[in-house]
Order: sequence, then C-alpha cells, then structure tokens
Amino acid sequence: MKKILILGGTGFVGRSLCERLVGDEGSASLRLTVPTRRLAHGKAVQLLPLVDLVQADVHDDAQLDRLLDGCDAVVNLIAILHGSEAAFEATHVRLPARLAAACQRMGVRRVVHVSALGVSAEAPSRYLRSKARGEDALQGAGLELTLLRPSVIFGAEDQFLNLFARIQGLAPVLPLAGADAQFQPVWVGDVAAAIAHCLSDRTTIGHTYECAGPEVKTLAELVRLAGEAAGHARPILPLPAPLAWLQALAMECLPGEPLMSRDNLASMQTANVASGKLPGLAELGIAATPLSAIVPGYLSAHQRCGRLDAWRARHR
Repeated sequence: MKKILILGGTGFVGRSLCERLVGDEGSASLRLTVPTRRLAHGKAVQLLPLVDLVQADVHDDAQLDRLLDGCDAVVNLIAILHGSEAAFEATHVRLPARLAAACQRMGVRRVVHVSALGVSAEAPSRYLRSKARGEDALQGAGLELTLLRPSVIFGAEDQFLNLFARIQGLAPVLPLAGADAQFQPVWVGDVAAAIAHCLSDRTTIGHTYECAGPEVKTLAELVRLAGEAAGHARPILPLPAPLAWLQALAMECLPGEPLMSRDNLASMQTANVASGKLPGLAELGIAATPLSAIVPGYLSAHQRCGRLDAWRARHR
C-alpha cells in the first residue's frame, strides 16, 4: 500500500488533488491521510474513498510525527495569502522546517512542496520572501524533494475569479488596484495532475517546476473576464499607486480576511508569470488548460445558482 500524507488537503488545491489521486488507475493500493484542525472543514474529502480525514495540528511536532508514521510520501499545500510577518513565518517557513525535521525523524524521504512563482529572498512582499525561505528549509534537509511553483490558480471553487465576479454583481463600477499586474493563471486540475505526476515519477526529484497556464493576462483583463462570464461586467477604474495603497489599507482594517492587502500589492510588483528558465507543465506531460475552456462554465453556473437562491429567498 502507498500511503501519502497531504498537508492542506482540505483546501482548494488539496481537494482537487485528492480527487485526482483517488481517481487514478491503480488507486486501490493507495491511502491518503488528510489532517485538519476542524473535521467540519474536510467534509468534501471525507466522502472520497481511500481518504482518512483526521483531526490534528500539523504545527505540533508530536502530532506531525504520528501523521508521518508509515507514510511513503508527503505533499505540503499549506499557505496563507494574508497575515503579519509572524504569521507568514510560522506558515511558510517554520512549518516546512518542522516538516523536514519530522521527515528525518520518521524516515520519510519523498516530499512534494507547492510554493509560488516569483519567490525570492529579495522579493518585494512578505508572502514571496517567506515562500523562498520555506523552499530553503526543505532543500537543505537531504530529502527527495520536488518543488512546484504555480501562478494564481483558478477553478470552480477559487477565491480569485469568483471573488471579482461577485463584486461586479454588486458594484456599478470597480475601482481596481494593481490593474496592470501580470498573471499566468493555471487551472487547479492541471496543478493536481502535476503533483500526482511528481509523486509517481522519481525523475522529478531534485527539480523545480513552474506551473503556469498558456496565457498571460493583466489583472484588469482577468477581472473583465470574470464579470463577462458571470453576466455582469462592470467598468473598471484602475487606481494609481497611492490610492491603491490606501484602498488596501482600508480593506485590512475591515473584519475578516481582507479582499486585498498592502502585501498583495507588493507581490503584484513582480510579474506572476513563468520565467522560462525552469521546466513547466509540458515537461510533466501536461497540456496547460486555457481560461476559456473552464472559466465561462463555472462562473455562469454560479451566477445561475445565485439568481435561483435569490428567487427562493423572495418567495419563502
């Protein structure tokens, strides 16, 4: 039996990965362990065969050791987009370092770690700098490591295009920070396929792969696509840098996770596109899926569901 521990398996990419691995041929010999702090967060993967959803805190060394016991490989998908310097350090740096030490203690050699495009010790944002330090923590541990660096990831449950589609359903005009920032969006199914390929192909050990789609788009173009696909495109008002900074600061002051932070703006100073200096999806045998093949279907479906929910609310 092949036993794989998936950290972050209840998240957007993690759910797609679990579905991919369970659906692959020969999966009857597979067992996936997906830890979560709250079991209620893992209902989607709990229904899948061959998946063991367990309540655990992966930031605790003893619990991490127990999770790794008997595993053949581990995938780390845990990441945050917003937070303080301490939060980025804990999630993107100390957790990979803790994972590396636990793998050494428990004899688990194979690790696939999902990082991000644009990581660098000199990057303009805390997010990208902390991601770079996390890669370093794993690379220096003598593991059989494969790194994946995706661009922004889109799919039916993403918090990117769906967010901009919802906003345009409410606002008559969309003031947009970072409108000219460049992205090379990659479909979540392609990222899941890349991880699955790396787990089964030992020739990927020691390599870093850039996971990017076939199209480079500005943020404004992506926002416009989201609005058009959802059926309510709105005029986009690009904000100059000082107003963009103030907008992000205001959003950080609101309760809950911000829609945009100043650190997000800093990240967008670095083009979120493949460098071309590293292998990509093609080298993993994956033809990158274009936005046009996926986005219109799921955003228009969400729009129809939203109208139906509104109708039901009015007629109760």
